[in-house]
Amino acid sequence: MTVNHDLITFGPVPSRRLGRSLGINNIPPKICSYSCVYCQLGRTLNMRAERKAFYKLDELLKAVEKKVKDAKDKGEQIDYLTFVPDGEPTLDINFGKEVELLKPLGIKIAIISNASLVWQKDVRDDLCKADWVSLKIDAVSEDAWRKIDRPYRSLRHDNILQGIAEFSRIFTGKLATETMLIQDVNDNAEELEKIACFIIGLKNVKSYISIPTRPPAEKWVKSADEQAVNRAYQVFKEKSIDAEYLIGYEGNAFAFTGNVEEDLLSITSVHPMRKEAVDEFLKKANGNWVVIDKLITENKLIETEYKDNRFYMRKI
Repeated sequence: MTVNHDLITFGPVPSRRLGRSLGINNIPPKICSYSCVYCQLGRTLNMRAERKAFYKLDELLKAVEKKVKDAKDKGEQIDYLTFVPDGEPTLDINFGKEVELLKPLGIKIAIISNASLVWQKDVRDDLCKADWVSLKIDAVSEDAWRKIDRPYRSLRHDNILQGIAEFSRIFTGKLATETMLIQDVNDNAEELEKIACFIIGLKNVKSYISIPTRPPAEKWVKSADEQAVNRAYQVFKEKSIDAEYLIGYEGNAFAFTGNVEEDLLSITSVHPMRKEAVDEFLKKANGNWVVIDKLITENKLIETEYKDNRFYMRKI
């Protein structure tokens, strides 16, 4: 039976992390090693931790080639081919071969993984073939990990953390981590400190701090508030971690508009600005604090504090 190519590829779509990204869905929905409480796709229907083949290699290659050609014919730019399926991409045992087959297209390849299988050498070897890899680190504490990510029964958190550390030592591409903050689970100072202390041991890493922005799998899930998100950012920065928010939509987050309000909201959706930085920004933009007061009144900007310093960030 011929596979519908539109089920395998989508986009290109705007991505703050990757520019224009063409998505590759190499796992049928919803097969995963986790059943994360915040997942926008709902609970995992088929949990597994054993790798297997899902799509034929030639079907996936044809689907991506067609999508790339269609995009180029329309003059659309593609910065990355991104494996971001409706499940965990490394469950696909052909994943490494697929990356190799796509390399001749001349487009960088990215993988967004929950890191659950990175303790396996064959998975690390496959991931090393990509140009950019994102690994999930929602928690370092066992209890928090189990509550948030709800892993397949055979998985061990200590093995996963060890696998992440080992992968960071051998990977020559760009490595990112992503931490999803859930209110009253992993947004407390103690857990954030543990996560930061683990991340500083990784090599050449950029860390993204995110919150659920779409309806989660479980109704009880609440996003961490602005105070907690800012706390996470500050804890990471104190450890000299290259950190950035992922708390808003992926539109023109980095576009310079020349509009003081829009530019402030773009900047503060990526990282908080200290009062002194806002002062400097307004001076360069020939603006004044009336703009800040207006954005706060309109509930677009929020003022928060950390260690006696005042920060401004985009309202979640």
